[in-house]
Amino acid sequence: MIARLKRLSSTADADDRFWAFVANEATDGAQATALAAAQRLLDPKGKGSVEERAKGLRAILEGAAPDDAKALRQALLADVKGGDKKKINPDEELAPDWRDGGYPYKNLMRRSSYEAAKFELQVELLKLQAWVKETGQRVVILFEGRDAAGKGGAIKRFMEHLNPRGARVVALEKPTDQEKGQWYFQRYVQHLPTSGEIVLMDRSWYNRAGVERVMGFANADQIAVFLREAPEFEGLLVRDGIKLFKFFLTIGREMQLKRFHERRQSPLERWKLSEIDLAALTRYDDYTKAQIEMFRFTHTTTAPWTVIRANDQRRARLESIRVVLSAIDYEDAAGRMGPSQP
Repeated sequence: MIARLKRLSSTADADDRFWAFVANEATDGAQATALAAAQRLLDPKGKGSVEERAKGLRAILEGAAPDDAKALRQALLADVKGGDKKKINPDEELAPDWRDGGYPYKNLMRRSSYEAAKFELQVELLKLQAWVKETGQRVVILFEGRDAAGKGGAIKRFMEHLNPRGARVVALEKPTDQEKGQWYFQRYVQHLPTSGEIVLMDRSWYNRAGVERVMGFANADQIAVFLREAPEFEGLLVRDGIKLFKFFLTIGREMQLKRFHERRQSPLERWKLSEIDLAALTRYDDYTKAQIEMFRFTHTTTAPWTVIRANDQRRARLESIRVVLSAIDYEDAAGRMGPSQP
């Protein structure tokens, strides 16, 4: 400031410019003092009640000159907006209607956050696989859910870096005539894991409670028998030492339509869209009823369901991996898997 004063005094109109400078400095100083006082009053940890601080802020604004009050309001507004931008993580920002049962997150998960979390979880999956092989464990992870909910994508992220000699995917076609004459669970038994193996199932024996029921491929008696026998069958698996995980991925009707449209337009994904999928568009509510009935009979303490909201595919993939890792006490497990998603 002293250097600026010296430069001003060397000119012909030094007096005028000097006093203009002094006035400006005084104005800026007064505004800075008022702003600092206002910021202290806005601090939630500040002294005094909310009413007292509001009264003090009102007094500062009313006591300032019009130009000063305007500058003060703009500075406070910019400070608040800047603080919000710093504090809000877009990956954690909730949707306005999340309390009403809508999808909880306002934004899709950022790719940078997703890739960082996926890397950590996939490292843990490799540790889990090594432990499964070393100790002779058997793990079954089955994926059910709405059409286009992202079951295949979630399975792909499980398998992305696992050793294929100790992990495999089972995705069966519709039953053959020979299989139709067998005990319903028989075609699935031959695909169960051996010692030291992880098996991921893209659809499973729950076809009977879902698509077969809704599309009329199974009669009422067959469905009733399945709902009675499925918990018994799973109980046998768990008591024999198999670690069984059951995921149900669910999406809203609008998201399902959006993904069907994307698949139809993509030459690389068109194969995912079958006639059964298209027929399901008009039977969304029927699938909901079948889903509720299935949970009522087959959600047990021995083999519980884990329902994952999959409108955001990235979050759904991470959550399914996180659930498996958190449920198994494998060797050298990381202490923290990241936040669980609602």
